[in-house]
Amino acid sequence: MEEIKLMKGNEAIAHAAIRCGCDGYFGYPITPQSEVMETLMKEKPWETTGMVVLQAESELAAINMVYGGAGCGKKVFTSSSSPGVSLKQEGISYIACAELPCLIVNVMRGGPGLGTIQPSQADYFQAVKGGGHGDYRLIVLAPSSVQEMADFTVLAFDLAFKYNTPSMLLADGIIGQMMEKVVLPPFVPRRTDEEVRNQCPWATTGKVGRKSNVITSLALEAEVMQETNLRLQRKYAQIVEHEVRFEEVQCDDADYILVAFGSCARIGEKVVELARNEGIKLGLLRPITLWPFPTKEIQRLAKQVKGFMSLELSVGQMVEDVRLAVNGLVPVEFYGRQGGVVPLAEETLVALKQKLVK
Repeated sequence: MEEIKLMKGNEAIAHAAIRCGCDGYFGYPITPQSEVMETLMKEKPWETTGMVVLQAESELAAINMVYGGAGCGKKVFTSSSSPGVSLKQEGISYIACAELPCLIVNVMRGGPGLGTIQPSQADYFQAVKGGGHGDYRLIVLAPSSVQEMADFTVLAFDLAFKYNTPSMLLADGIIGQMMEKVVLPPFVPRRTDEEVRNQCPWATTGKVGRKSNVITSLALEAEVMQETNLRLQRKYAQIVEHEVRFEEVQCDDADYILVAFGSCARIGEKVVELARNEGIKLGLLRPITLWPFPTKEIQRLAKQVKGFMSLELSVGQMVEDVRLAVNGLVPVEFYGRQGGVVPLAEETLVALKQKLVK
């Protein structure tokens, strides 16, 4: 029998992490994601599953604790919001180079700077292009519902361990704070030490009498660092080939395509309905993986439509990837609101007609 709960998106992440056999959480409070840690503290999984839950002294400490846990082959994660994730960027770059699996949750708020606690999608560049130093990528999943906050927590861990790379759950503050019904995933027991060693033979254990692997992102010779980069790029190519995820709404007969993720995709569904009522054949493409981006699908649609519009809670970041994919075949426009202001479906339709529909 399905277990249906009413909860916030942030709470769903915490429950899903416990249920999917997570070994540890290391975080630091910041609005609008603090309920992740608060829920874990309330549930006390250390008493039931043995999962470690720790409020670190800072975001820097939290990401480096994740680095250590991931290096031991453990299923670990952290969560924060935009300014806090900025502080984690050095550690994320180290983890990506060391090729370790982990989950980073970013429930975005308005910026730049300390900004506001209202929702935003302006961390797209940071997540998708790599906010830290060096040539690395994160698998970036963008949930648009509380159900997906739970489902994508499990998926993000699975993908992280499949490719030995960090995954990011990139949600805007609306999805983190809104309440919806959610079916939680089934309980999966935490792996035993032997199961961890079998799944992650590269992990360092520190066990007496056992030779431990060295986990590092340091290379003293340029040729070694070059080979590391080439190996990472080969892995990223495999991810692009096999892990692109997206959703389409009424795109088959569309003359125009709205591209949106997260809460904007929910608004976009209403825009499609309003446009169709006025005789405008509008479809919606929702990228589920922001990286790898659904470039090929956008390229395919560009051959059959008259134009695209990107809808975002930013000044326009994802629109750059849409334009790269379209490659000048048809016009690509942008509409968005900034600083925590959320666009209405009606005003988005007006912008669509002004910018694109002739």
